Amino acid sequence: MFWVDVFSFIMKKVQDDILADEITVNVFSKVLTKLDLFDPSFQFKTWILTIAQNTVIDYWRKKSREVEDTTGDLEEVKNVFVKSPEELLISEEENDEILQVVASMDANYQDIIRLRFFEEKSIKEIAEELNLSVANTKVRIMRAKKVLAELLKNNELYNE
Repeated sequence: MFWVDVFSFIMKKVQDDILADEITVNVFSKVLTKLDLFDPSFQFKTWILTIAQNTVIDYWRKKSREVEDTTGDLEEVKNVFVKSPEELLISEEENDEILQVVASMDANYQDIIRLRFFEEKSIKEIAEELNLSVANTKVRIMRAKKVLAELLKNNELYNE
């Protein structure tokens, strides 16, 4: 009865038949599970279209987070092929220093740093491996980077 209205609404937002169909199914699944929350003082169609709109918004948010996860660390990537031999030697020394500092960190931070920067795993993969939420994983990565930066800064002061 409302399928065509919901599908048309979603199709205008996503411009993809298959995706619109999947989201429409998702919307009606939500409608069925939340039917007891419907307020009869509103029109049923308006309620369903509101759920559809929120589901489309959730889809775009999720898609945007996935893109951020895969491209978030591109600025941190360094091209070692354009470095001179001297720079490569310094990089190796810096790498050894970083490894020593990481080894001195708390085990949880070591794991996060190892998984993210040495094994180059995505935030989602780290979250799954450590049984954490993606949000919690992001926070832990940020904290570990902050601790590592502080330790490296202190280490530089001692080495001067």
